[in-house]
Amino acid sequence: MFWWNTPRGRRAFGTTPEFAAQSRVLAANQGLYNGFLAAGLLWGLWLGIAGRPIVLFFLGCVIAAGAFGAATANRRILFVQALPATAALLLTLLS
Repeated sequence: MFWWNTPRGRRAFGTTPEFAAQSRVLAANQGLYNGFLAAGLLWGLWLGIAGRPIVLFFLGCVIAAGAFGAATANRRILFVQALPATAALLLTLLS
């Protein structure tokens, strides 16, 4: 979100300076959503065992977003976002 237009951000997402400039608002929107997902996960973790349902909910949201992103934008998202969230969900269920 914050580094979208920087060389580092463009390298991470494989975009050109022109595309990054044109899609800046969309990237900021996506980054804000991801920030809310992270905030929800941190909130659930902060609550400890009482926050477990919250953690499960937000991990499910991350998995759904990753699956949708992989299907519509870039298959790599499945491995970078959905797979780690799925592993975290399984580990949370097993703990």
